[in-house]
Amino acid sequence: MYMLGAGAGAGGGLSTILIFVVFIGLMYFMMIRPQKKQQDKRKQMMDSMKKGDSVVTIGGLHGVIDSIDDADKTVTLDCDGVYLVFNRSAIGRIVDQPAAQAQAPVQDDTENTDSEQQTSDEQESANNDDSQSDDPEK
Repeated sequence: MYMLGAGAGAGGGLSTILIFVVFIGLMYFMMIRPQKKQQDKRKQMMDSMKKGDSVVTIGGLHGVIDSIDDADKTVTLDCDGVYLVFNRSAIGRIVDQPAAQAQAPVQDDTENTDSEQQTSDEQESANNDDSQSDDPEK
């Protein structure tokens, strides 16, 4: 009987090692891998910065890149006429300014009033239909 107990103990050691390996694998996929992807994304953003980009620093300061010094790893921001020098790592994100918003066509007010009139007429017609169907005498 003593030998049966020793055999069970050896199997318990194998399962402990297996659980430990699974735990390390989960830790890699849940913590280390996403962090590495985030670092790669941030490095790509830093490499894509160019003069004229609108950026926000990690402190929340908004500005436009005036110059980039690769030797010193600094960025000069134009914040409404005030030029400030930051480390490249202080840039939190690049602000997207879609060209579609800047060049959106302006609609005439007459077109809006015509469509609003049609909409109000349709709603009035629908309300009349509802009130007629609710009348129990008909």
